[in-house]
Amino acid sequence: MDSFRFGTVDYIVFLGMIILSTATGIYYGYIKKSNKKPEEPLPSISCGEKQKHDFGSEKLNEYLMGSGSLKVFPVSMSLIASSISGVSILGTPPEVYNYGTQYWIIVVPILLEYFIIAYIYLPVFWALQVGSSNEYLELRFHSSIRSIVSLIFVLGVLMYLPFLVYLPALSLNQEAVIVVVCVFYTIVGGLKAVVHTDVWQTVIMFVSVIVIAILGTIYATGMESIFDDLDQRGRLEFFNIDPSLYIRHTVWGIIVGELFNWISVNSVNPTMVHRYMSLPSLNKARASLAIYSLGSAGFILVCSYLGVLLFDKYKDCDPLSAGLITNDDQMLSLFVVQSMGDIYGLPGLFIAGIFGAGLSSLSVYLNSTSLVILEDIFRGCFKMRPSERMSNIIVKSSVIVIGVLSMGLALILEQLSGILSACTAIVSITASATFGIFTLGMLVPWANTLGTAIGALAGVLFSGWITLGSQFAEASGQLNSQKRPMSVDGCEGNVTLLETTWVNEEDVLPLYRISYHWLNVVGFTTVVVVGSLVSLVTKPNNIRTIDLDLVSPVIHRFLPKKKTNLDGQEQIGSI
Repeated sequence: MDSFRFGTVDYIVFLGMIILSTATGIYYGYIKKSNKKPEEPLPSISCGEKQKHDFGSEKLNEYLMGSGSLKVFPVSMSLIASSISGVSILGTPPEVYNYGTQYWIIVVPILLEYFIIAYIYLPVFWALQVGSSNEYLELRFHSSIRSIVSLIFVLGVLMYLPFLVYLPALSLNQEAVIVVVCVFYTIVGGLKAVVHTDVWQTVIMFVSVIVIAILGTIYATGMESIFDDLDQRGRLEFFNIDPSLYIRHTVWGIIVGELFNWISVNSVNPTMVHRYMSLPSLNKARASLAIYSLGSAGFILVCSYLGVLLFDKYKDCDPLSAGLITNDDQMLSLFVVQSMGDIYGLPGLFIAGIFGAGLSSLSVYLNSTSLVILEDIFRGCFKMRPSERMSNIIVKSSVIVIGVLSMGLALILEQLSGILSACTAIVSITASATFGIFTLGMLVPWANTLGTAIGALAGVLFSGWITLGSQFAEASGQLNSQKRPMSVDGCEGNVTLLETTWVNEEDVLPLYRISYHWLNVVGFTTVVVVGSLVSLVTKPNNIRTIDLDLVSPVIHRFLPKKKTNLDGQEQIGSI
């Protein structure tokens, strides 16, 4: 630790990222806006095409959606920023260090999600040209479903954002800096500022983890030695095909479970759909999604490799057991300090990467949540039609209020312990339920409003019961830790490992013992199965008359075809 230096060069690197983010907001909020050429008349819409969603004025369209004319690469970087945060950077390496290398296979579901989202879910939103993904729920079911899901989304964001603020602030205790900078450029520049700022922040994020991985490899004992040690310590796993649902990491649990996790967020979440719809065509939206999937897979793979480097560094002296850190989220920071803290600028680059990840994710959620509050809550739920001026006030006030709440809740997190896992579990519960609702609408044509509502309630209650039950069982010591054996033989001083007591898990309800990878699958499956069955017995939706734009194109071939009579009127053909 004596070799650690956070000096002038480090502050220059860190402040450079902050200044660049602020300058981007000023550029898109003032300079480029003032130089904007007079709007040309919109091209006419030919038969069969649908016009972009109109928010009531050109200024609002520009602020909220970038007028639907953003470029593929910036949006791709913004998509990556939406799902990759400080949680991924600080949380993934310790996961591999503690539980083995099997986690690497998560790159497979990240890549597979592209095909499912691009060809099942995205075409529906594009055909309808919705302003918010939740608008689909009113078109397909009822305004009450849209309102409930929108409120759940906002509450979920309020629970999640404090962690985006808190984790980066662990490094410098600067929660206010993150929130103030982020709120400023989000309010001033709108979606364009958020997207283009995300580009710089995502690049810095990538550079920081890649540089740490390269230097860590140079300082390591050698790759052959590392993998030999991993094998001897029981951490080297690539294809664990054990069918048990109770094992933390298996091929099946990660591929199937994480496929549902990633799709549930990236297919129907307003934050992601908001960016898809800001592009000028469906093909460009798919291209942006493809770049996002490749980029996210590569980033998570590098973070997983950092976990291998952590093992090489601490295989003989577990830092948590030695009292060098108080929780696993601090392990990567400790690694950077001890391995390369004497390199000028490197600690600053690492901190800039963590802060950039926090800023980019926070700004994305602030921007998209303000859109949901305007479109789905004020206009959808309360049926209000605010003027352009009032709409601007609602959107920008929402950004400020959510930012302040995030900062306040982040400060509370400093005083609490054990809340992270509980809140993360609640967010996961709501994500699986929301994903199930949209899937009922797009892939189950007979699903009706009542069936969907009951299915969603059943999914939330069932997955919530399992998730919170497993949390309590683990906290009370009823479940054995699946962490791989640690060692403190190489630690300086008198350090001993804490004794772990083996408990008989047979007395614990089996559902409480399943791996966290399966929780989303459980919630989603419950929503879809219950919703489908209840719809069938409570006046199912007529599949002969359903608007084909409301269901995914992959099931169009299975629906009754509509014929046209001599008078040009539609007739329903046989199944």
